[in-house]
Amino acid sequence: MLKKIRITLSLILFTLITLYFLDFREFLPDRLSFLAEIQLIPALLALNIVILISLAVLTLLFGRVYCSSICPMGIYQDIVAWLSKRVHRKKKYRYSKAKTLLRWGVLAGTALTFVSGFTFLLGLLDPYGAYGRIVTHLFRPAYLAGNNLLEAIFTSFNNFTFYKVSIYTLSIFSLVTALITLLVIGYLAWRNGRTWCNTICPAGTILGFLSKFSLCRIRFVDEKCNMCGLCAMKCKASCIDFKNKQIDHSRCVTCFNCIESCNRNAMKYTFKKNANEVPAYTYLKEEKPVNESKRRFLSATLVTGLAAGKLAARTASHSLFPAGTNGSLLPEETADDLLPKRAFKRQTPIAPPGALTFDHLQEKCISCHLCVSKCPSHVIKPAFLEYGLGGMMQPKLYFDHGFCNYDCIICGEVCPTGAILPLTKEEKNHTQMGQVQLIIENCIVYYDETSCGACSEHCPTQAVRMVPYKGHLTIPEIEQEICVGCGGCEYVCPAIPYKAIYVEGLRSQNTIEIEHEEVEEIVIDDFGF
Repeated sequence: MLKKIRITLSLILFTLITLYFLDFREFLPDRLSFLAEIQLIPALLALNIVILISLAVLTLLFGRVYCSSICPMGIYQDIVAWLSKRVHRKKKYRYSKAKTLLRWGVLAGTALTFVSGFTFLLGLLDPYGAYGRIVTHLFRPAYLAGNNLLEAIFTSFNNFTFYKVSIYTLSIFSLVTALITLLVIGYLAWRNGRTWCNTICPAGTILGFLSKFSLCRIRFVDEKCNMCGLCAMKCKASCIDFKNKQIDHSRCVTCFNCIESCNRNAMKYTFKKNANEVPAYTYLKEEKPVNESKRRFLSATLVTGLAAGKLAARTASHSLFPAGTNGSLLPEETADDLLPKRAFKRQTPIAPPGALTFDHLQEKCISCHLCVSKCPSHVIKPAFLEYGLGGMMQPKLYFDHGFCNYDCIICGEVCPTGAILPLTKEEKNHTQMGQVQLIIENCIVYYDETSCGACSEHCPTQAVRMVPYKGHLTIPEIEQEICVGCGGCEYVCPAIPYKAIYVEGLRSQNTIEIEHEEVEEIVIDDFGF
């Protein structure tokens, strides 16, 4: 019964989390955002004390039920392990000793690199973030393709329930990373069950430490056990030493496979400790002489590696933002420097509204890509090296497929870590993410003497407005102080292949003052027209 309850709860949560990432039509209620907030690493980064205390209490009471039923990556491993058992019906797991040094080494390395400012490793190993990238970059395109297939079928019968959506690659690097993550963790689960959880995953190591002290745990009933080994054969965590009747509770994920497989009722999930119970497995080992020279060598190697990583991240960051630019505007150019039809190159990426600063974004973001998946305008894209080494796969704005809607605040509402802070519509309207730049020689009014004005029509604050030029022609004029950096002008600019207007990002977002009358005159609907 316990196993059936666990499986039912796990599948429900796993399905809802997956659909929450896939849902582009907003069928699911906004209340499902709690599914992201109850994940361990996001709650830790968001300093959500209520969730952290709740998860700690849950683990101390019932063991690692988080890893078994709440974590989507844990459930994914269970599904793969189940499929493996269907293919290899005689497959048996076996007890293996805990990789204690590896587990705590990975956790320590992740924590130290995070504190030193290199957050990429935490985002890479966090199970929720990793699963989010898998869904966004691998499952979502297939989901959208299915939607488009249904659209074609239903439309042929004059039924317009579905509408066609664009499918495109968001980031080659993030796509490859998601694919490698899916295959590596899937392979480990296929071969040995919960190997990833109990050797690499930082969340698994933290909760494993707490679960050693859990009140309710799986225990041997000594007088009933005949040491047949069925429990160890079914244990996907490889934590049951049936020969000594010991269980490593730091690795046990309370899947209840062992209880179900036991034919003699020799395993129980209980609160009270039996008088004849064999003590739970511990990490105490026979004392051996300590080689201090080896310890000093390993410590020096670790510190040197961390310092080198941090130096490399700083060097990449400085190369992206040279001294004197302040990470915002391009250097001033004179008319003599301008060349006919030149392409622009954005020097500073544009962080989503509510990210505040690049430092804030990198300290909080785990690259789960929920904001990428949920953005209705499809303007949030994973970064590569635009933020530096530590900011790989974190969200940035780009305007190839749309622009940031003036009143849209979804990305801040769905972010589980606080990397993108929630904004009201009024706050969003006064948040400057970037500043408009004009390359006049690329403008069709300038070189083709053709009427346009598309950029001005799509500017919600009139930071771009048309002024008299030649005869009846008008030409764009920009006012950077009131630009919010939404990218409407850049997206609609008809100058091909070189845009005449674009947005340059800011390392630190500003709050701007806009004349209220000017904003009220501009109306933008959900499609940006």
